[in-house]
This record gives sequence, structure tokens and C-alpha cells, in this order.
Amino acid sequence: MMNLSERAFKKLFIALVLYLTSLLAANTLGLKMMPFLFGSHLSVAVFSFPIVFLMTDVVGEVYGRRVAKLFVLAGFISTALFIAYSFLSLALPWSPDGNWLKEGYAQVFGTSVRLAVASLAAFLIAEYQDVLSFFFFKEKMGIKVFWLRSLLSNLWSQFFDSAVFMIIAFAGIYPTKTLISIIVSWWLFKVLMGALYTPLSYLGIYLLKEKTE
Repeated sequence: MMNLSERAFKKLFIALVLYLTSLLAANTLGLKMMPFLFGSHLSVAVFSFPIVFLMTDVVGEVYGRRVAKLFVLAGFISTALFIAYSFLSLALPWSPDGNWLKEGYAQVFGTSVRLAVASLAAFLIAEYQDVLSFFFFKEKMGIKVFWLRSLLSNLWSQFFDSAVFMIIAFAGIYPTKTLISIIVSWWLFKVLMGALYTPLSYLGIYLLKEKTE
């Protein structure tokens, strides 16, 4: 394992907190839909979820592939635990005094097993693809510019995230044409948000790098 100074360790810890917070926010607050162009709809998760992918790019740029993969593993474990805790909380009996909240609570946290599997599968596949493609463009393609590698890896990984989740969660529920439309619109908008967040990536790289050897 790499040797980190106390200052570098604190920075990496804060980066992990931001990563996990953005991930859990996307998985919970993302239940809310907002109106978009031409009568379409978008989840509010489009504002927090691109941070998840950009963070692995930033951490990978500064600390390398191994640390980026550890971030993905931490995200997978935290998501799986949150889902397990959600199912446990729903299975436990309600106190009579809390019945006023029962219906809304069940609607928010009562994610079906299919949606839970879709979320975990999409996250794991897409995030590992993001890390692999980010370093592929750097090491095999010789692309040195960070923003271009980040954009290209996000094009790939965000497509996997959108496609895997929607197919597992909604195949057979929505018509194929509608499903493809949702996948493409979500994919493109998340990529756009990731591109808009690129200045934050450079800020993250600057803050994570050690100023002293």
C-alpha cells in the first residue's frame, strides 16, 4: 500500500466522503423527477451522480488505479448496506404513533428487489468501466490531457450505467422504443453534466496533490 503523509491521507479521506455522499444522494434523492425539455423528465440525481464518476477520475489521476478501484469497492459496499438496512427497516413492525408516516416511508424506501439489483449491477459495472477506460486512454492511447480522458471514459461508463440499470429495472415494463429513449436521454444528460463539472475536477486535482514532497 502506498505511503501517505497525514496531510495526503486527510485529503483522500475527504474525497471519499464526497464520493460516498454523492452516491447515496443520487440513490435516495434521485427518486424525485423534474420536468425537462419537450415534456420529458429527469431525476434530480443528474446533479450528484456525475460527481461519483468524476471523483474516481480525479483520485485515479492523483493516486493511481488501485485507489480509484478502492473507491468503487467502497461505493458498492455502502450501497449494498444501505439497501439491506432499507429492507430491514421496512420488515420491522411499526409503532402505532408512527403510522402517519408509514405509507410515505414505504414509498420512498420500499425499493423492489429488481430495482436494487439494477442499481448495484449498474454501479459496479459502470464504475469499473470508468476506471479501466480512464487508464486505457492514458496508458494505451497516450492521451495526456485529463479533461479529454475524463470525458471519453464518462461517455463509455455513463452509457453502461444508464443501459444496465434501465434494462434490468424496466425491461418488459416499458416498450423497447420507450426504454431506448429513456436510456439515451439519461446517458447524454449525465455526460453533459459531467462535462460542465470538469472545472471542479481540476480543482479536486489541485487540492489533492501534495504541495510538498
